[in-house]
Amino acid sequence: MPEGSRSESRGLPLLLIVLALVDLRTELLLLLDHFTFTSLFYGLRHHALAVVVLLAAPSLWRRYR
Repeated sequence: MPEGSRSESRGLPLLLIVLALVDLRTELLLLLDHFTFTSLFYGLRHHALAVVVLLAAPSLWRRYR
């Protein structure tokens, strides 16, 4: 990747993490209020993309920094 385009995309991992957390906000609040494995599995199943982004965040951070 050329150096110019790399500097333009340095904020991409942070943006993806913030968007994933915003997507999971309600689920996280429900889990903090009353944790059940059913609600955990529901959140993982219905917000799979956000979960994958959060799991891949360290790799994204290393790649774009």
